[in-house]
Amino acid sequence: MQIQSVKGMHDLLMPDSVQWQKIRAIASELFENFGFQYLEMPVVERTELFARSSGHTSDIVQKQMYVFQDKKGESFCLRPEGTAPVVRAYIEHRLYYPEAYQKFYYWAPMYRYERMQKGRYRQHTQVGIEVLGAHEPYVDAECIFLLTELYRRLGLAAFSVELNSIGDSTCRPAYREKLVSYFQAKVSALCEDCQSRLKKNPMRTFDCKNEACKEVSKKAPRILDDLCGPCATHFESVKQSLKELKVPFDVNSAIVRGLDYYVRTAFEVKSSIGLGAQDTLGAGGRYDGLVKTLGGPDTAGFGFATGIERLMLSMPSQEVSVGRCHVFVAVLGDKARAFAFTLVNQIRLKHIKAEINYENKSLKVQMKQADRLGAQYVLMIGDHELSEGKSILRNMQTQEQVEVAFSNIISTLEQRIQI
Repeated sequence: MQIQSVKGMHDLLMPDSVQWQKIRAIASELFENFGFQYLEMPVVERTELFARSSGHTSDIVQKQMYVFQDKKGESFCLRPEGTAPVVRAYIEHRLYYPEAYQKFYYWAPMYRYERMQKGRYRQHTQVGIEVLGAHEPYVDAECIFLLTELYRRLGLAAFSVELNSIGDSTCRPAYREKLVSYFQAKVSALCEDCQSRLKKNPMRTFDCKNEACKEVSKKAPRILDDLCGPCATHFESVKQSLKELKVPFDVNSAIVRGLDYYVRTAFEVKSSIGLGAQDTLGAGGRYDGLVKTLGGPDTAGFGFATGIERLMLSMPSQEVSVGRCHVFVAVLGDKARAFAFTLVNQIRLKHIKAEINYENKSLKVQMKQADRLGAQYVLMIGDHELSEGKSILRNMQTQEQVEVAFSNIISTLEQRIQI
């Protein structure tokens, strides 16, 4: 019986793999220009990391994580998100010493056993950033600007930024009581999950996709009306900084985070292209309490993540050039093949993509292969050319052919090929 891939986990094939690498290259260059350093975390983490960061009763821990025990009975899981592992590394390796302010980015597969949606698979990849050790609102605005700049460089035209402040430990408790009081009066209209959320994370009711819950939530109190002075000032500074960076945004008071270590700025970037009903392309926010929650010093944090598969669905359709071959070396004869074996590898060392077929194929077959590979040139070498010390170089676009001495092959290719 044929063995197939696991449901929700896919092979990455051309031409998607070419676009994938392009996104990664653009993101890496952009993030490094903004002073971020690359950090790669293990795929497997201790379950306790996410139980402490997301909460033992959260949907991530209870329903979505791939959890297993090793031979010693210890509980491990496949990484479901990137922020907690970055913070774990920050604490474990004492990256806060001597300078707490650190900036990281990652490109990493994530795993969640949840109902699959368009572009959201059980194994999916996220690129994200985390800034640790900075409370200033400039950081929030700069990170949001950075994400929109990534989308712009990837050619996304239709996306929007939605922004909110969720307060902090000073102003949120009173708001929480007000919110619980409102929903308790309408509890019969809420779904079972939202009724449970009233005891644990009442703000998460705003996230519910149930139509009845959404209708009840429309008239619920909003945190923006209850922000304390420092939180209100912080939010105004974020908004003003985004205006200075010419980043359009809308305030959406329904954007929430359900965990206590999330504070103040929360944001989402949405796209109407290619994503269906679940239109969030990327999201992030401030999490000043997470480092302390995981056993580190009291350190501010801000970050975002965007899913690569969903990003590719939103990108404008374009013909992707696979770019596999600059020159195809076509050979006829055993002596020519032996000579070409050394030559093709010397060509490759000059950053020229070269291919060759070592089988005893006709020139017609080799030319078809060169065409399938998208070769810019074909270098033809037969036993006759070998005796003459000259090869034939054909431009596959113009069909022009010229003779090139063996001693000049590499220099001629370097001059002609568009790398």
